[in-house]
Amino acid sequence: MNWTIDELNAFVNSVKLGSFSAAARKMGKAQSRISTAISNLEAGLGFELFDRSARLPVLTSLGEEMFIEAQSVLAQCQRLNARAMTVTSGEEITLTVAMDEAVPVTAFEALFQRISTQFPLLKLTIINGSQEDIAAWVDAGRADIGIMFHSNTLLPDSLDFMSIGQFKQSLVVAPSHPLASTPAPTLELLMQYRQLAICDITGQSQTPPLSANYWYIDSYYYIVALVLQGVGWALVPEHVAKSEWYIDDLCELSTEYITEPLLVEMGVVNRRDKQIGPIMHWLFDELHSVLQ
Repeated sequence: MNWTIDELNAFVNSVKLGSFSAAARKMGKAQSRISTAISNLEAGLGFELFDRSARLPVLTSLGEEMFIEAQSVLAQCQRLNARAMTVTSGEEITLTVAMDEAVPVTAFEALFQRISTQFPLLKLTIINGSQEDIAAWVDAGRADIGIMFHSNTLLPDSLDFMSIGQFKQSLVVAPSHPLASTPAPTLELLMQYRQLAICDITGQSQTPPLSANYWYIDSYYYIVALVLQGVGWALVPEHVAKSEWYIDDLCELSTEYITEPLLVEMGVVNRRDKQIGPIMHWLFDELHSVLQ
């Protein structure tokens, strides 16, 4: 079998974008070159990937299987290129880390102190945002790595995710809120009151709120501040609810009647096609133990 990476790219982009012409626009090539590349790929494999009888090409059953395999091959090629660039390059001069503003502060303060000692010449930039912001910034190249919560948010195909721990969400209200008198509120009762839910900086969220009456806010800490004012109830990471700033002022309720998953995974994202230098390798190793 004779096939090339360019042919796999043409195939994968055509599937993801829905047409040969859309793939050609993304790849900056003529549509005829995309069509030829896919035809050559089919010839090399010995079977058709697309049914071309309709107005737009549709994947055959074998094409669907090959699409999964082609994505895996291209992802591995990106990692290989990144590893090769790492071998020929030296230590990073600068590093930008994007962090979810609700990560455990104390643990990461200690990590950054170790970085300052281990790599005294590094120019480090730390930017903060909500979980959707982090992935977008790393994908766009604004940050080299991202440290974020990851629930059911879909990550861009360009990113690799490495889990470093899990956190439970706590259901919190102000002591003066009507829900505070019900230790284990049902979902129906929760829906009678305003929910304060997390969103990104554009006001969008991948996770729908539980209540039809909700406000979106892009900071867990500002959510808690409004909870304390009696504005509504919220689900926030357990370490935020139990932090020294809030633990004596919040009322935590049981989540036994909430059926949605309440565990939130924390991890690190980076672009798989971006080279990883010695400092990032060191940082990845340290992150495995930072939450222990």
